[in-house]
Amino acid sequence: MFHFVVTKKGDEYRINKQWSCKFEAVMRIHIVAIVVVLIICGCEDKESRLQGFLVKGNEEINKGDTEKALYYYSEALKLDSCFVDALNNAGTIHHKAHRLKEAIATYSKAIDCKPEYSQAWFNRANSYYESGEFYNALQDIAHLTKATPDSSLVYFLKGLVLVKLADYPKSVEAFEMASKLGYPKLIECRINIATSRVFMKQYDVAKSELKACLEIDEKLPQVYNSLSLIAIEQKDFKDAIKQANKGLELAPGEPYLLNNRGFAHIGLGNLDEAQKDINESIVADPYNSWAYRNKGLLELKRKNYSEAERLLRKAKEMDPNTERVDEYLAMIPKKQVR
Repeated sequence: MFHFVVTKKGDEYRINKQWSCKFEAVMRIHIVAIVVVLIICGCEDKESRLQGFLVKGNEEINKGDTEKALYYYSEALKLDSCFVDALNNAGTIHHKAHRLKEAIATYSKAIDCKPEYSQAWFNRANSYYESGEFYNALQDIAHLTKATPDSSLVYFLKGLVLVKLADYPKSVEAFEMASKLGYPKLIECRINIATSRVFMKQYDVAKSELKACLEIDEKLPQVYNSLSLIAIEQKDFKDAIKQANKGLELAPGEPYLLNNRGFAHIGLGNLDEAQKDINESIVADPYNSWAYRNKGLLELKRKNYSEAERLLRKAKEMDPNTERVDEYLAMIPKKQVR
């Protein structure tokens, strides 16, 4: 997911500060003039040092040394604890390392310092989304839709959050608004709209939309992911595997495609193949609750009831909106359920 990062003073995502240290030259005694000049120089020197640390931190990010980048941002924050550009970029480092609590806390500090700093609101909403705090994400998004009503990125993120909350009709509305506002990758809006329609059981409409996407660009693994979901829902497990394979040719190791193929293998009774795919999916993305759900179903099929229960409950804990978890838990013999 896109994250705002501030690169330097004057960046399009930075709200510039204006220094207006003025003084009148007429009839001033020299000592006052000297003091004023020193104040001006001090302002400029502090600002240049802050920008210097920001630039150095960003250079270290480009080199892949995030720890050193954090060091430079922390040095800037020693000069100004409310230097929101450094706070924002430090938060993004934490987010990308999946230190989501630290990221949220850092973005919150930036917002406390500068409530109008929209990039921190957006980034915090994204971190809330990634951490499963969907209602908190929606609160930040509600603020952003008022502060930046023409932002397609905000509506796209809103659509993603609403999908997680299983509010598929509203997610379609959000993706359509993102498209209307000119989201940079319009085809992603169309794919997400189609995927929401899959969850709404509107399979024919979704399939038609997805095929239209392939006519625009046939190399879209996410389209094959959605087509495999449709095949799974229609219990056409062979076609689900076929669609997943097409996607995996374009994106080898993609966790959602592996997970879908693993579920289809369960449907066909190919439990060893299913285990291989689902395990690889979890390694690639250990935060996908649907993979744990599928692994729980796999263990249920093998009659490893205690392990099945553990995995299914883990999936529900990770995301309460993961579908069919309760259905599979109900399939465990009662004497085996804690």
